[in-house]
Amino acid sequence: MPRTLLTPLLILLGWQILAESGLISAYLLPSPLAVGQTAVAMWRSGDLPGHIKTSLFHVAAGFGLSTLAGFFFAGLATRFTLVRELIEAPFSLFRMIPPLAMIPLLILWLGIGGATQMAIIVLACFFPIFLSTRDGLCRVGEAHRELARSLNLSTWVYATRIVIPSAVPSIITGLRLAFGYSWRALIGAELIASSSGLGYLIMDAQDMMRTDKVLVGILTIGLLGWALDSLFSKATTRLWHRRFPEIAE
Repeated sequence: MPRTLLTPLLILLGWQILAESGLISAYLLPSPLAVGQTAVAMWRSGDLPGHIKTSLFHVAAGFGLSTLAGFFFAGLATRFTLVRELIEAPFSLFRMIPPLAMIPLLILWLGIGGATQMAIIVLACFFPIFLSTRDGLCRVGEAHRELARSLNLSTWVYATRIVIPSAVPSIITGLRLAFGYSWRALIGAELIASSSGLGYLIMDAQDMMRTDKVLVGILTIGLLGWALDSLFSKATTRLWHRRFPEIAE
């Protein structure tokens, strides 16, 4: 048995023993078996897959928009000093505002639905991507620039063979951080301003006093977030090694 599975199995065993001991009401803490049965029933009914699809769609759309915007503004800020000076103050201000604090205003502007959730994700993801990309692009030293000038490299070759490879590790780190932020921000937004999704599932189960469904939602969020983060990390690492094998080594 892999050691990484030992602790989760011990937690499940302790949970099952505690639930069956009668020390805690089954209403407050259903057993893992009861939660598993509820999860199977919700999956077969299509309720759980529907909420998962909604959350994944919002995360994908919001994260994609954040990535495009982050790359765009990071490129402009790195290339043009005027742009960097103009956006520094407003970006620093908005970076300090928690995305969830914007929910009341976004509900007034966009209503309750997917648009508000994607806006929250963009606010949560944009700055990690922007800052990591900008810092990565600025890492190219004067020695590299002198080399490019001495070899008469074109702007395209200089960017694709020197600047971007130097920035990729920082960009990947920023993307992974932003991806985690996007997942947490989405669930927070769905708890407050949504009619579907895993966050809404938890709130709806709370209103119905279904602790088992609440636990199904919480565990689904954790397991799905962990799986997505692992896949994202492996995909970006593989892409890095395949695209720049000589640098990755």
